[in-house]
Amino acid sequence: MTALIIHGHFYQPPRENPWTGEVEREPSAAPYHDWNERIHDECYAPNAVANNYAKISFNFGPTLLSWLERAHPETYQHVLAADKESAAQRSGHGNAIAQAYGHAILPLCNERDRLTQVVWGVADFRFRFGREPEALWLPETAANDSTLALLIDQCLRWVILAPDQARRVRTGDEWVDVGGGMVDTTKPYRFEHPDSSGRSIAVFFYNGPLARAIAFEKALTSSRSLVERFVQVAKRGDLVNVATDGETYGHHFKFGDLCLAHALGVEAKEAGFWITNYGEYLDRNRPELRVEIDNGLQGEGSSWSCAHGVGRWTRDCGCHTGGETGWNQAWRDPLRVALNYLRDDAALKFESRGGELLRDPWGARNDYISVLLDERTRAEFLARHAVRPLSDAEQTRAFNLLEMQRSALLMFTSCGWFFSDLAGIETIQVLRYAARVLDLQNQLGFDAPRKQFLDLLANAKSNQPEKGNGADIFSRFADPVAAL
Repeated sequence: MTALIIHGHFYQPPRENPWTGEVEREPSAAPYHDWNERIHDECYAPNAVANNYAKISFNFGPTLLSWLERAHPETYQHVLAADKESAAQRSGHGNAIAQAYGHAILPLCNERDRLTQVVWGVADFRFRFGREPEALWLPETAANDSTLALLIDQCLRWVILAPDQARRVRTGDEWVDVGGGMVDTTKPYRFEHPDSSGRSIAVFFYNGPLARAIAFEKALTSSRSLVERFVQVAKRGDLVNVATDGETYGHHFKFGDLCLAHALGVEAKEAGFWITNYGEYLDRNRPELRVEIDNGLQGEGSSWSCAHGVGRWTRDCGCHTGGETGWNQAWRDPLRVALNYLRDDAALKFESRGGELLRDPWGARNDYISVLLDERTRAEFLARHAVRPLSDAEQTRAFNLLEMQRSALLMFTSCGWFFSDLAGIETIQVLRYAARVLDLQNQLGFDAPRKQFLDLLANAKSNQPEKGNGADIFSRFADPVAAL
C-alpha cells in the first residue's frame, strides 16, 4: 500500500501583552476579539470536531498551545487526546511532533539561542504530551547544517523540509544534484552529522506541487479531486507526503477541515492508501540514500517560504505578503540589527549578574522552561541552580533576569519580519518584547541601552510615512513607558 502522510503546522505568534500576559483586542480580527479567537473558531475547533488531529501528522506552536490551554481547554484536551489515539493506532507513534519554542528562524539565531529554542520546544512537548518527541518542526522549515546537527544532538529522529531545500543525493558512489525541487519526495533520506560521527537524522521532503495546490490553488474545494491528486503522485513511489500551514484547513479555506476529514476518512482509504505518520512509516522504511541540504547564502540557511534562503527575515529580498505598490522591506535589516544589539547587551548582563546567583546561568536558562510550564516548581528550580539559598529579593532578581532572557528570545519571533511593513501588528509585538527587555533592565538596576537601541531602530523606515521610523513606532505602539 502507498503511504499517505499529511502534516499540518498549526501556529500563531504569541499575542499576549508582555507585562500582563493577556491578549488585547485586535481590531483587524473583528468581529472577534483577536486573531487567536478568530482562527480558533475557523480552524482549531472545527478540526477537533472532525477528529482530524487523529488522522494527520501535526505540530502546534508551544505559545499557541499555552493560549489554547487557558482560553479553550476543550480544544486543547482534544489535541492531546488525538495524539494518544493515533499512538494507539500507529504502533506507538503519536501524530504530534514538537516545535522550536518561539518560532525564531533557527539558522539566524546564535548558537546559544538556537539551543534554548530547541530545548524549550522539546520540554514543552514532553510536559504536554507525556512522551518524548520523535521530531521537531523547524519554523518556516528554516535549516542549515548546524541546525540539523543540533536536532541530531538532541536525539530527534526525523525532520520535514521543503523539496527546494535538498541540494544533492548520494547514489552509489556519486552525488547527484537535486536542487531546484528535483528531489524525489516519495522516499526518506539520511542527513549525517557534520562531525563525521556517523550519527544521522531522517529527512522527509514534502511534495511541493501538492502543498501549493492545497495552500494556494483551491485543491480543498473537492475531496475527490484532492485524492485523485494523491493517486497521481502515488504512481511514482510508495509515499505521498505533504506539509502546509494547519490554518489552511478552515481558516484560509472555509470548510477545508471537512474536505480533509472526508478525504482521509473515506476516499483515500477507498483508493487504497495507508493513512499513517512519519514515525510509523520509518519503522518499515529506513532511509537508504544520504542527502545534503541547501545551506543558502553564506551558509545562513534555506526555508519553505523564501526563494532567497532566509532573506525574508534579514533583508529586502523581494518576498512579502500584502502591502501596496511601491512598498519595500528594507526595514528588515535594521530591525534585526537593533534586536541583535539588544539581545547581545542583555546576554552580557545576564551572564555577569546571573553568575552571582546561578551556578550556570545559561544552563539555568535552558531549564527555565520548567518554571514557565509550572510556576509551582520555582523552589525546585532554585534548588537545582542557585549558588546558595537566596533571599526573597535575590530570588526576585534571579527570576527577573530569566524573564529578561525569555523576552529576548521572543523578540525574534519570525512573524515580525514576514509581512509587508514595519508597522504591522506582528512587528509591533516583537518590539513589545524588546520594550520588556529594557523595562526589566531598569528594574534590575542596569543602565538600559534605550538610546543606542532606538538610534539603530530609527534606521528602519515604515512604508507609511505617517507611521515614521522604527524608533517612532516603538515609542508610540510598543513601549508603555514612553506612552505615559
